[in-house]
Amino acid sequence: MSSTSRGGALGSVLYRALWRWHFFAGLLILPFVILLAVTGSIYLFKNTINDGLHGDLRLVTPQPSPAKAPSELVASALAAHPGSLRGYNPAPAPDRSAEVRILGSDGLKDTVYVDPYSGRVLGSLWDAGAAGSPAMYTVRKLHSLKSAGWAAERIIEGVAGWMVLMTASGLYLWWPRGQKGGIVSVRGTPAKRIFWRDLHAVTGLLVGGFIVFLAMTGLPWSGYWGKKFYSYSYALGLGMPDGYWDKYPVSTVPLKEVVDRAPWAIENQPVPLSRASAGVPAKLDDVVRTLGRIGMAPGYAINIPTKPDGVFTASVYPDDIRQERVVHLDQYTGQVLFDMGLSDLGPLGRMAEWGVSIHMGQAFGLANQLVLLAALAGIVLLSVSGCIMWWKRRPAGGLGAPTLPAGNTVPLPLLALALATGVFFPMVGLSMLGFLLIEGASYGIRNLRTA
Repeated sequence: MSSTSRGGALGSVLYRALWRWHFFAGLLILPFVILLAVTGSIYLFKNTINDGLHGDLRLVTPQPSPAKAPSELVASALAAHPGSLRGYNPAPAPDRSAEVRILGSDGLKDTVYVDPYSGRVLGSLWDAGAAGSPAMYTVRKLHSLKSAGWAAERIIEGVAGWMVLMTASGLYLWWPRGQKGGIVSVRGTPAKRIFWRDLHAVTGLLVGGFIVFLAMTGLPWSGYWGKKFYSYSYALGLGMPDGYWDKYPVSTVPLKEVVDRAPWAIENQPVPLSRASAGVPAKLDDVVRTLGRIGMAPGYAINIPTKPDGVFTASVYPDDIRQERVVHLDQYTGQVLFDMGLSDLGPLGRMAEWGVSIHMGQAFGLANQLVLLAALAGIVLLSVSGCIMWWKRRPAGGLGAPTLPAGNTVPLPLLALALATGVFFPMVGLSMLGFLLIEGASYGIRNLRTA
């Protein structure tokens, strides 16, 4: 056999092998991809949706008179909703209410909305953290499936890895091999399978880069991959540099358990302790004044210390990610113990924060939201068109999965790709092993039937 024919045979086997894996992986992850795209599309506009759902609580009429002191607003909230103070969010703009987070005697934490000018309590909602409302909290949990437990979270992590692999394999399958149609144009009509094949290919070409970006910027917060990435970046000094807590003793409580949203690079770092463990706590009014003096961006939240040696923690994640900041203040003196902004992070830490800001549609305003919305709509179209294409080509009563040419083994390039991908994305590697076991068992059964 000539080298040309051998190369052609290898190319054919590799193409069909990748097609087979692309087919099975696509069918398995399709429901999760659609779930991620739909919930992600909704969450992009969470602030607009929250204002529409709860404008009576979140919005106020600006007044010429100055806002009341934080302590007065907190007192009004506690009078209407007795409990323990857990947090305070100053009004971020003249037309916004102040938010007071209170832990009730029933063990539930609620957000009480207060008019900053009159001190009138506007109402309350169950505290949904960074999501801003119970409705958006549900969307956020569906997006990550964290509320469904450990296994579901690992599945989503695996789906993210498979989305990257599907993009790479899809690009290989799309690559022009002499055909004139279906590259950047769609042939036929919706009644024809070739229409859906071309639509799938062209849509994949358009949104492939977005798929990889969204998957990779979401993975740092995943259960297994994210922890490993965090450990390696910290060990290399590329995430959170050492030295920020050297001057003060620290607790055993990680930052992510104190604030609604913590920067990825320091979410597992311990919160510092106040220098004293007893005394007269600093007034909330003084803490707010200090934060204003050091230039904390509007929209920040303050977490109230709950232990004698705890600290005040203020954090803000504005649309302008360059103003992201976390500040810890001594509970008794009000002194700033720790002040970290985006520029203080290592290269990977900054990259992760920029990535998640764009991922959530914050960094570039409405344009960011609309571009991602179009990309997510394309991902849904990609999934639906792939499903319809398969449905139209499948034989009656059969699955219609692509088969390898008879007598050929899996090509070494595909095995190398599978090994590298499995190492980089462990959840993908585990699913690949499961697929190989099923393929091996299926191959053995077929041989027994034909023996």
